[in-house]
Amino acid sequence: MDETAERTRKGRRGLRMQVNPPVFFTSAGLALAFAVGAALFPVRAKALFDALQAGIVHEFGWFYIAAVAGFLGFALFLMLSRYGDVRLGPDDSEPDYSYLSWFAMLFSAGMGIGLIFFGVAEPIQHYAAPPVGEGRTIEAAQRAMVLTFFHWGLHAWAIYIVVGLALAYFAFRRGLPLTVRSALHPLIGDRINGPIGHAIDIFAVLGTIFGVATSLGLGVLQVNAGFNHLFGLPLNTPVQIALIVAITGCATLSVVSGLDKGIKILSELNILLAVLLLLFVLVTGSTVFLLQAFVQNLGAYLGSVVQRTLQTYAYRPNPWLGSWTLFYWGWWIAWSPFVGMFIARISRGRTIREFVTGVLLVPVLFTFFWMTVFGNTAIEMDRSGALALSDIVKDNMPVALFEMLGHLPFGTIASGLATLLVIFFFVTSADSGALVIDMITSGAAEDPPVWQRVFWAVTGGAIAAVLLVAGGLEALQTAAIASALPFSVVMIFICYGLLRALQSEGRSGGLDLSTASDRASAGVPWQERLAAITQSYRKEELTAFLDETAAPALEAVAAQMRESGLAPEVVRAQERVDLVIPHSDRAAFRYGIRVRGFRMPSFAWVENPAKSSDERHYRALVQTSEGDRPHDVTGYSRDRLIDDLLKRYARFRAVRGAH
Repeated sequence: MDETAERTRKGRRGLRMQVNPPVFFTSAGLALAFAVGAALFPVRAKALFDALQAGIVHEFGWFYIAAVAGFLGFALFLMLSRYGDVRLGPDDSEPDYSYLSWFAMLFSAGMGIGLIFFGVAEPIQHYAAPPVGEGRTIEAAQRAMVLTFFHWGLHAWAIYIVVGLALAYFAFRRGLPLTVRSALHPLIGDRINGPIGHAIDIFAVLGTIFGVATSLGLGVLQVNAGFNHLFGLPLNTPVQIALIVAITGCATLSVVSGLDKGIKILSELNILLAVLLLLFVLVTGSTVFLLQAFVQNLGAYLGSVVQRTLQTYAYRPNPWLGSWTLFYWGWWIAWSPFVGMFIARISRGRTIREFVTGVLLVPVLFTFFWMTVFGNTAIEMDRSGALALSDIVKDNMPVALFEMLGHLPFGTIASGLATLLVIFFFVTSADSGALVIDMITSGAAEDPPVWQRVFWAVTGGAIAAVLLVAGGLEALQTAAIASALPFSVVMIFICYGLLRALQSEGRSGGLDLSTASDRASAGVPWQERLAAITQSYRKEELTAFLDETAAPALEAVAAQMRESGLAPEVVRAQERVDLVIPHSDRAAFRYGIRVRGFRMPSFAWVENPAKSSDERHYRALVQTSEGDRPHDVTGYSRDRLIDDLLKRYARFRAVRGAH
């Protein structure tokens, strides 16, 4: 193909649209309507945000508290129960990454703009103005760190675990698309592909886009404070809007250019800079005191976590709850599709116990150490009189970090490093957030056009801008709390759906790769069955199997059923073929055969096994709408395949009472 033809092909590909229309257009319409309305009527928007936050805190604060407590309890239950041995993938699968690589990526998932913004500001705020008791005392300092740990600790990552674990389980073990709606398949079956599934994905998109916008808004406040500290740039909304436009433009350019390696390098650079900044404060500050404080803070947090988890201030209402705890719970829930999808994608092959333990421990311990180093350093400066940080935070939260760094050796260099770090986080968050939203709105399409990702990156920046215009930090808090409310309800059903699926593991969970165990193998010579099990197949061979054996077999059954008054449909896609049999008002029966690749067995510890398609072999797997485990039909004859289909269809009619 010559260069002109190749450019033409890429141009056509770039202009095409690959979306799930109800999800994409509804989500885009609501997001844009919000952005336009808030931009045109900022005063009314601010009043609406204030009323909305007050109403949610008053009416649904208890619900957020109970739901997040339940998510943590659910995660711990799965870790300790027999379900902890279930693997996120076929029973014979192995993790795609070594422990070292996996921990490193979990560590990166815990990094973000929030740590930079709140590392100094939150502990100082709780120290100066605690929810109860007198501020600026030793006791207030200890409680401040416990409250900070509480907001950034186990509860946040339990929320991510619920979404990430459900995505990984249903995608890698049950063969469903990597979308939020798949988690409800045990509850509503194929109706996840209808209006209910669309609504679930819409809630996930809106929560994610407002969660991303909240992070971008906090990030631009921090960047503005950094430029003010370094170069005297004014601290005002017009400057912040200009910064959002500039940095969102950088994120958009990275999307358009397809700089996957560049974004990867930028993400790794983020981690390196963050660790350097952390070590700088640790070494130039009171190192021994900070290490002692970390151990004591951890003990105090563990000692009070149960009581703090269920604290609603029912007897003495306290506005602090809405400004801090409920804001965080809403922010984490809004972010959960984003972070959950990331940790799901890197956790294939892990057991549920490994997944929960790793996700709870690695990011949480690093976050606790970060908050101790920055928070306790700031509190000690304030207590010693070296720097009145509590007064600075009261007037301008984002500036506090740079004021603290300025009182350490080489403070100007550290402030420049922190500003650069926030900018990098801004770009990678906008780009990655847009990618996740695009995956949801495109129905987990493998190769959606670039313009869709650009659209969501720009939309996220626009919403961050209008939130700053319409109310600043308070508007960002309201957006996080409000957008998370419907998705928190979805998460409860996700927990129930995942539990229902896990309860069937003993009967129908996992992946059965043994064709010899199936009753349809009766009468087949054992040599033939062994060959089918041990032979490695190329993708082209199994595509031919679908065309020459599977599809004709399903067509033959469909033709016979039509004579009985049924209306089956055979659907042939690129790497699968499905027989769908509607049954009046009941869910349809689906018998789907798809080609799936597996890693070749290797004694080498491969860091990234997906680098080469040559390392994979392929099998033909069947899964029905009844949620039974995928089973291998590679090498089946036409009659054996029909026998397998009829056996499972008979069970469907017996269980469902289909008519």
